[in-house]
Amino acid sequence: MPWMRPVVGVTSQPKQAISASGNLDSHVIGHTYTDSVLRAGGLPVILPPIPNDDISALVDHLDGVVFTGGGDMEPRRYGEEPHREIRMTNSDRDEFELALVHEAKRRRLPVLAICRGLQVVNVAFGGTLIQDIPSAIGSTDHGVHGDAAYEAHQSITIAANSLIAKATGATELMVNSLHHQAVKDLAPGFHEVAWARDGVIEGIQHEDDEWPLLAVQWHPEFLGDNGDEASHRLFEAFVDSIRFAQPATN
Repeated sequence: MPWMRPVVGVTSQPKQAISASGNLDSHVIGHTYTDSVLRAGGLPVILPPIPNDDISALVDHLDGVVFTGGGDMEPRRYGEEPHREIRMTNSDRDEFELALVHEAKRRRLPVLAICRGLQVVNVAFGGTLIQDIPSAIGSTDHGVHGDAAYEAHQSITIAANSLIAKATGATELMVNSLHHQAVKDLAPGFHEVAWARDGVIEGIQHEDDEWPLLAVQWHPEFLGDNGDEASHRLFEAFVDSIRFAQPATN
């Protein structure tokens, strides 16, 4: 029996969309995420926030999850008061994604966490965040906008034995950065495995080798849309981890 495409949940962002009735509060995600999942062999399904009691039933129908980028997490989630630069928080999204990543960890479900997604993973298991990189460490290397999002502009180093290095086939990469927050205190049970030149953490993984987690601070979905092979390999490694986790009958 041929291997069937795995169903990959892709978390959504709260945004207003133009509708016949005017601006409508919506759950959306950029096509670059779903295109990347499709290109790698998965079937993307967009996930809006749902009640925590229903998450287990949802995950019964998923083979993997992509935690996407977007607005900041509420600092109260990691025990801090908000910095003046905090922006675009959404309590419902935080609540859903924090619970979803716990369920994914419990089941050792393959996860690809991107930008905010990496931060969600870290906070979910007890880590904290730098709330604003420029004011905290003085670096302005991590924020680009518009068409620049599709171009690599920042050099990072990746630990040679890490899942990210194995996925991309590289220990040095040029990547894109679209974030003003990053890991501050790493959650227990995790290792930092990629770094920017200014020391900002660009990748983490869990010490549990049986949990296929790829967590990166940059945006491979944008780079991949511009033909970047390392970004394609990252999504392919994520989908391959689903293949290896599924029963042989699939």
